[in-house]
Amino acid sequence: MAAMSDSVGPLALLTLALTFSLSNSMQFEIHSGHTKCISEDIKTNAMSVGKYSVVNPHEGNPKPDSHKVIVKVSSPHGNVYHFGDHVDSGSYAFTASEAGDYTACFWIPDGKNAPPVVTVELEWRTGVAAKDWSKIAKKGQIEVMEFELKRLYDTVLSIHDEMFYLREREEEMQDLNKATNTKMFTFSFLSIAVCLSVAGLQIWHLKTFFERKKLL
Repeated sequence: MAAMSDSVGPLALLTLALTFSLSNSMQFEIHSGHTKCISEDIKTNAMSVGKYSVVNPHEGNPKPDSHKVIVKVSSPHGNVYHFGDHVDSGSYAFTASEAGDYTACFWIPDGKNAPPVVTVELEWRTGVAAKDWSKIAKKGQIEVMEFELKRLYDTVLSIHDEMFYLREREEEMQDLNKATNTKMFTFSFLSIAVCLSVAGLQIWHLKTFFERKKLL
């Protein structure tokens, strides 16, 4: 039993670390006339859910009607997955069809009563963290141990997919570095060739000039 607890401990810590890394909960300010964008690197076919709300500047009192924002969630290629116009809260959910940085942009609508600053709370979850495990457990009526094993299994699969995704990104960066080095080598070679050509022309010009003046 002690051996089992020792082996489960690091795995539980790894699960907690992965869940934390895939779940972003934050609070930020938006100034009038400016746009605040939050990006999340999501791989293909990964599930992503998010919810946001405007923080009431006066706790205990009704939220002012002027505290509204415009929200747009888009993919790396510009496809819009969610758009909220003059809202104080909302949510979105999608399955990524392309890999890359997905962005959620917030800004204050123009108007006479627009506040100078609005505070927004955003919770953005992807991958394993995006699943509602409480509903899965309730729906399946499974034992606690089986439920935990299923969650750990999905976490391991997510880590496996993440490793392959990072490997693909690393290969892309290596190809980019190779292409950049090739271009820099070509540019350097051409620069040296141009410098030598200019130096040769200058020497030829000076030699011709001195011969014409009969100085040589």
